[in-house]
Amino acid sequence: MKKLLAGIASLAMCASALTAPVQTAFTSLSANAEGDYNYAEALQKSLFFYEVQQAGELPDWNQVSWRADSMLTDEVPGGWFDAGDHFKFALTNAYTAAIMAWGVIEYKDALKKAGLYEEYMNNLQWGLDYVAGCDRGDAVVGTIGDGFDHQWWGSAEVYMRKYKLTSGDDARPFDLITSTSTMSQMAAAMAAGYIAFKEDNPTLAESYLEHAVSLFKVADATRSNDDQGVQKSYYPQTDFFDDLFYAANWLYRATGEQKYLDKCDEYIPNLATESQSTERKYTWGYCWDDALQGAALLYYENTGKEEWKTQIDHHLQYWIDGYGGKQIAYTPDGLAWLMEWGALRHVTTTAWLAKLASDVAFKDDAAKAEKYNTWAKKQLDYCFGDNNLNLCYVQGMGENNPKTFHHRTASGIHDDHWQSLGLDEADAEGWQTEYAHTLYGALEGGPSKDGTFTDEVGQYQYTEVAIDYNAGYTALLCAMLDDYDCKPLADFPPTETPKWNEFEVAAVIQQNQASYTQIQVWAMNHSAWPARVVKDLSYRYYFDISEVLDAGLSVDDIKVSIGYDQHAGDEGALSVSGPVQYKDNTYYIELKFNDGSVVMPTGQSEHRSEAQIRIAVADTAPAGAWDPTNDYSFQGLQEGGQDLLKSPEAITPYITMYDGGTLIYGTEPDGTTPSENPVVTPTEQPTDAPSEDILYGDVNMDNKVNILDVISLNKNLLGKELINEAQQKRADVLLDGGIDSTDSLTILKHIVGMISSLPVNP
Repeated sequence: MKKLLAGIASLAMCASALTAPVQTAFTSLSANAEGDYNYAEALQKSLFFYEVQQAGELPDWNQVSWRADSMLTDEVPGGWFDAGDHFKFALTNAYTAAIMAWGVIEYKDALKKAGLYEEYMNNLQWGLDYVAGCDRGDAVVGTIGDGFDHQWWGSAEVYMRKYKLTSGDDARPFDLITSTSTMSQMAAAMAAGYIAFKEDNPTLAESYLEHAVSLFKVADATRSNDDQGVQKSYYPQTDFFDDLFYAANWLYRATGEQKYLDKCDEYIPNLATESQSTERKYTWGYCWDDALQGAALLYYENTGKEEWKTQIDHHLQYWIDGYGGKQIAYTPDGLAWLMEWGALRHVTTTAWLAKLASDVAFKDDAAKAEKYNTWAKKQLDYCFGDNNLNLCYVQGMGENNPKTFHHRTASGIHDDHWQSLGLDEADAEGWQTEYAHTLYGALEGGPSKDGTFTDEVGQYQYTEVAIDYNAGYTALLCAMLDDYDCKPLADFPPTETPKWNEFEVAAVIQQNQASYTQIQVWAMNHSAWPARVVKDLSYRYYFDISEVLDAGLSVDDIKVSIGYDQHAGDEGALSVSGPVQYKDNTYYIELKFNDGSVVMPTGQSEHRSEAQIRIAVADTAPAGAWDPTNDYSFQGLQEGGQDLLKSPEAITPYITMYDGGTLIYGTEPDGTTPSENPVVTPTEQPTDAPSEDILYGDVNMDNKVNILDVISLNKNLLGKELINEAQQKRADVLLDGGIDSTDSLTILKHIVGMISSLPVNP
């Protein structure tokens, strides 16, 4: 059986290799003598992106008009959402805050000159305060959130409503971990935060330093990454000595105490070396899982030791034109390309080191300083559009951005169909294709090694955005402000106005008889400015009773009934009142939800509530006593069923919707329309939601599990074929939140009968 499995696996790997990309050589692009881009605008918009990522109760200085409070019951309030989802990780919050702090520490005057210092410090403190809040002494809060964050696509403001629907819980889960790498990164962020704030806010700075000292002490004593918790499935940490080295350097810089340099000397023999070599590692890049090169530059700044200047030089040479027989790959149009996950994240972080090194380590070596400066600018400008695709990978910058980005809240999706974002209308089957919001300042993952870019929302290797993606990029922009006289935009950010009706009604005629009319109605909540719910929700249907009166009847002879109510029997049940006189012979009935917050933009089953309403006179009434054709709300309605109700033709402005007494949708008979900014009252009142069934092991999503699924998974693991989020979920047959060769082998064992069913518990 082992031979059989090995043979099948070999076939699968060989099939995967058939599509291996051709490695391309570096093609030089001419350097610009002057700054072609407004780096102050870019930094201004990057800070906006961090404000988009804010969780919890938003501060007064948050500038994002379409965001509101969220996740108010989290164990640790505030912080940044990690990426286009709603996880919060202490690791990535700390890594990001440390680099942002480094940027202002080195280039404070440039930030002040550009007029961005206060905004920058506000955003930096937001991240640092969360890191401090995660410190619990002997352990830290590692992750807030669970797998639901990757399963559900919707806005942060209504996340907890959907979470309560599916889990029954009022608060998100969290874990306490003792990972040395995480605690070291947190200690580094706290020490850097102390330096950044010690002049402006000494009290705050001292509190950061206390956390830094305590966190470092525990991390150094633990020296193990065994306890990573939930974050291991998303940000698995390997070696920890580089993180301890990084933190010790920051603590020395913060305190000047020799004991931290002594710790550095203790760690140095344990730092990674090149494969089959005694030379210290110079390949890869500075990131959340490899702090060595950032720590090396800090150590050089702290000690002035030439060997560490050489270490930095070797690393940058590897990234630029090669060192020791090794060189990073380049796209045909000149991007230094490390890997498919966040290619632009890696190159801008390395460009940050190159730019800082040119100003610090190589300031007396004009040739190298010029070389590293030129390379850093060239790589940054690639992100802004200096590439063969003329594509600016920073959303909201330039004229030609990718049309998709992987971000739930900014999408404004209300009915789960996020896969249609960015599609042509003809291919979207009527689902939403337009993003609600412009995600200003977000740096996308970037192109493939061959320079191509897959502009699809589900291909998140290309279109993902994240706080760590923007971290080195943001610090680099601080450095660019030191060289180029740029100013932020005076009229940024714009206040967004809704691109579609946030609340609306669709209706069709089910029956129209001599004595009654029955209509089918959908009351809908598609809010995204911000996403919200309305507790006191109602809608009105207007009709004319002239023919009733002409037949010798009165308004009391009109009877209204609800034949079907989607929320009958639960907290959202409808009640009907009226008829109520509107004006002259025009009356209305009001359909009021007992709790209108059941209509919410959280999924296909919740974004609308269906009711079937009958308005009638007695069957014995005189002929002609009922005639809906002169009714205000009847105009434009068509006869049909569910298919018509789903179509744009069913949307009617003549059935009006209200938040309490405030008109929020439609046009009343006298022409009254909603104000531009109607007041709505959010609430947190959950209801029920459907569960999801998937076929585990069906990686290619053809509703079968066979060797083709193994081939698809192996191609992905080799970086030769990308699979989307839904496919990754099906590939995770061990239910551990990630995919690797063990999942591939497990699917193989299932195919040959060694495992009876999928998924299996690890």
